[in-house]
Amino acid sequence: MRQLSAVDTQFLNFETSTNVANIGGLAILSGELSRTRLLSLLARRLHLAPPLRLRLAFVPLGLDHPYWTEDTRIDLDYHVREIALPAPGGDEQLGEQVARLHARPLDRRRPLWEMYLIHGLAGDRTALYTKVHHAAVDGVTGADVLASLLDVSPEPAEVTMAPPREPEERIGTEEMIARGVAKAVVNPVHLVRFLAEAVPRLDEIPVVSQLPGAGLVSRLTRDLTGRLYGTADLPSMPRMPVPRTPFSGPVSAHRRFAFSSLPLDDVKQVKNAFGVTVNDVVMALCAGALRRWLLKHGALPDQPLVAGVPFSLRSPADHRTGNQVTLMITTLATQVADPVERLMAVRDAMRVIKERSSLAPARWLQEMSDMMPSALTGLAARAAFALFAGSAGPINVLISNVPGPQVPLYVSGVRLLSYHPVSVVTDASGGLNITVFSYDGSLDVGVIACREMVPDVWTITDHLRDALLELKLLVEQQ
Repeated sequence: MRQLSAVDTQFLNFETSTNVANIGGLAILSGELSRTRLLSLLARRLHLAPPLRLRLAFVPLGLDHPYWTEDTRIDLDYHVREIALPAPGGDEQLGEQVARLHARPLDRRRPLWEMYLIHGLAGDRTALYTKVHHAAVDGVTGADVLASLLDVSPEPAEVTMAPPREPEERIGTEEMIARGVAKAVVNPVHLVRFLAEAVPRLDEIPVVSQLPGAGLVSRLTRDLTGRLYGTADLPSMPRMPVPRTPFSGPVSAHRRFAFSSLPLDDVKQVKNAFGVTVNDVVMALCAGALRRWLLKHGALPDQPLVAGVPFSLRSPADHRTGNQVTLMITTLATQVADPVERLMAVRDAMRVIKERSSLAPARWLQEMSDMMPSALTGLAARAAFALFAGSAGPINVLISNVPGPQVPLYVSGVRLLSYHPVSVVTDASGGLNITVFSYDGSLDVGVIACREMVPDVWTITDHLRDALLELKLLVEQQ
């Protein structure tokens, strides 16, 4: 049995009737895939996807973080469902169906995942929507779950069946309680270490960074530490007040989902012309799309929007389940009208957080979470979300860019046309999330939003295409 980290546990703790921590993906396939073939594929390859085999074991009284225990009798008939869209089976119909499915909480008594085979799409296509609880996966391991079902050729590869394993070592209730009590005893030691590591970096912690004096305390502490120990000086983080937008504040229980694909070659053309990175271009496209949407709704703030940007801490050899990410905050320059100036401003803002990240202890933010007493993490999460009610929140939007394979892939012989991430919106992060996954020459975009805040979510994908076209035309005019 493996214990959840504090970060993993927080994804369980913050869930309410409106804040649901499902992440997933919508795979669009070029032909028909039957449920029988999909079940057969899963039965042969489930051992390649560890998050799909685990269920929760809770510690009594919440004295410690829960544990993962392996479920040796997974009911695939329960987890794999089959539905069909009514004619004509357009993309907007599919997005509406995925939004409904994504908003439903998962049953915590079972492994935390569901898979839906969706028929009836126009153009002789099939969709495969999968959702997994964020406590079990991050963006990288979520993509790995899909990869366990994929092949690089139409002919499925032979997969060696899982070798017999030793029975899992079980941890009894009494031992769970004893471990939780022992951790509580040593928490004061952890607190001292937290203060030493976290105080110099208060200016990059969402919410805390907005408090009066946080930047000054961080700067003075960094200067003192640098003089005493000769540590490298961190670049200063600009103060980032969070403007209020139509997608700020508590989210409803309902979602909207839209998806599209952008040509990766066009993005690279812009990247090369202006000497930036692909990620810089992605962030600038999101800034341009949000600027257009806010202008259309008469709600563009004078200040730049503030985005939360997940950074993976996972090494190539790290195949553990759970979350190995940290969240950095940056500005989006949505107040800048000129697209090239906006791109340059986004590049400069991203450069600051990259420099901060490169000079930081890689897992300091995760370790900070681990130092909080387990019994208090649930209360803290709920209190923090209550604090955001009626405010703009610590950020305006979440934007993530996940790299993927650049070769065609197949599910049981059926070609994967595109893969669109379906992520999370919460009271804390705002009612809009844009996640991008690169695959086979495209940037596949998934936009999830609170239905009440952004009912016209498909216009966001239109604005993303417009923002890319605008920059591409400027490149061609040079």
